[in-house]
Amino acid sequence: MRYEVTDDDTAVALGSGDVPVLGTPRLIAWLEAATVAEAASSLADGQTTVGAAIRVRHRRPTPVGGTVDVYATLTTEGDRLTFDVSAIDGDGHYVADGEIDRVVVDRATFH
Repeated sequence: MRYEVTDDDTAVALGSGDVPVLGTPRLIAWLEAATVAEAASSLADGQTTVGAAIRVRHRRPTPVGGTVDVYATLTTEGDRLTFDVSAIDGDGHYVADGEIDRVVVDRATFH
C-alpha cells in the first residue's frame, strides 16, 4: 500500500508533536491497515480481526509530499496473528519496522 503524506498526516495535525512531518499515529494506522488486508485471506466467513499489540519503531521523518510504502507479512497463525511490518519512503529508506498482533474474532458475537 502506498501513501502520500499530506498536511492532515503530520504530527502537528494529529497532536502528536510540533513538526510538520508524518505523525506516528498516522503511520501506525497505515501499518494496521496493511495487517487487516493481509489477514483477510486467513479468515473464515464471519471472522474478522482486532488489534492486540503494536511494537513499532518510527525511524526517520517523512515530509509532506513524501511517499511511504507499507508492508505486512504474516509470521504466526492461529487465533492470534503476528505480522512483521515495515514502511519504506520514496528514497528507499526504512521509515519504520516492527510487529503488530491481531486477534481473530467472530464478527457476530464480538462486542
